[in-house]
Amino acid sequence: MKAKELDQKFDNGEDILEALDLSKAKRVMQDQKRVNVDFPAWMLESLDKEASRVGVTRQSIIKVWLAERLEQLAANKALQRTSR
Repeated sequence: MKAKELDQKFDNGEDILEALDLSKAKRVMQDQKRVNVDFPAWMLESLDKEASRVGVTRQSIIKVWLAERLEQLAANKALQRTSR
């Protein structure tokens, strides 16, 4: 299948998974590294309450919040560069 045909099918909302070889597909920048972080007890209690309220694990809420903050920082830096 030519790229143009694949693009057209995708644009039309058709299923294109059959045309893809996913055996070697990788998500970039997704390598996992383990770290240990010490938190005060009050912070863990707050994290656990929020994680429970949202229905996710403590680790998930930490990852989401850190990702959101890092994205905000990156957006602010990009905005500062363009406003100069």
